[in-house]
Amino acid sequence: MYKISFPHMGKYHVPIKRLMETLVGEYGEVFAAPPITKRTIEVGTKHSPEFVCIPFKYNLGNFIESLDLGANVLFHTSGDCRMGFYNEVQEQILRDLGYEFKLCILETNARNRSLRDFHAMFKNLNPRLTYAKTISAILLAMRIIFAMDKIEKYVRENIGFESQAGELEKIENEFLRNVAKVKNFLGVGAVYRKYIKRLRAVKLSKPEKPIKVGVVGELYVLMEPFSNYFIEKELAKYGIQVTRFIDVSYLLFSPKHKIKNLLKESDGYVSYEIGADGTDSVAKCVYFAKNGYDGIIHLKPFGCTPEVNSIPIVQRVSEDYEIPVLYFSFDSQTSETGVKTRLEAFYDMLEMKRGTQ
Repeated sequence: MYKISFPHMGKYHVPIKRLMETLVGEYGEVFAAPPITKRTIEVGTKHSPEFVCIPFKYNLGNFIESLDLGANVLFHTSGDCRMGFYNEVQEQILRDLGYEFKLCILETNARNRSLRDFHAMFKNLNPRLTYAKTISAILLAMRIIFAMDKIEKYVRENIGFESQAGELEKIENEFLRNVAKVKNFLGVGAVYRKYIKRLRAVKLSKPEKPIKVGVVGELYVLMEPFSNYFIEKELAKYGIQVTRFIDVSYLLFSPKHKIKNLLKESDGYVSYEIGADGTDSVAKCVYFAKNGYDGIIHLKPFGCTPEVNSIPIVQRVSEDYEIPVLYFSFDSQTSETGVKTRLEAFYDMLEMKRGTQ
């Protein structure tokens, strides 16, 4: 029997697990890697080349912890940056450590991914899988992701203003537990409407013009809160309204993420694609600057080339629009205390800037 596992990225283990369970059926047991802890990054870093980026190290730590729990099939995705070439390296490291497993790669690049290839991959694990069931399972997973991202967006933008701390997050977690159990589109819609109504009923103490900060950068450190020391929650503690565009719905399905639209949104600051999420970072900085945001935070893994290339352009946007930008570069040696100290100083600066306007 197959024991199938996959790495974490934010809360997306909920729809991914549901999708895989449906596709594998009785031929396998599916479980997400254990929740990320300091041990995850310590184990991943220990067995990783020093120069690789932090997502590699987190993913490798996830894989090792899953294999230690008995996984014999690992799923991972490709990528548009050098992460797309890391799967072979990770596989060789794990085999050198003595693990035996099958590695399956889910293609995320729109130019390369194929529904037939996706179906064939799971057909190898579940000989009874039909093409119709594959399509149905994918559509349901997408519907869950859309609902999740809408719920998370509401929580992200309002968690800093709830009258009773922790109430929004508590409702969101209850939503995730229940949406994981639904069996059809109607069920997802019903659960979403129930919980968005509950979220909107939570009493907020939100000023008419709160301090607004936009967050841009590389997708993994944006969407996996452990990797950025839960920076959005830290911002919320200061009563800041946080906006982030990048999530799975946006990356895979939004026309706003298409390169021609990003180049247009960048308003002349970028003429050609930078690569990976770099173009998006510039375009969204221009958006935040034009739409009255007080500041921008740029997140990247240490050594992330596309984001390094975007920084001089982002700095030009910052100077032209007089909007402050705070840059963070994350690796296994990044100090959580240092991150929190810099956020506090950034908030003080934004308040002072507000006071002089």
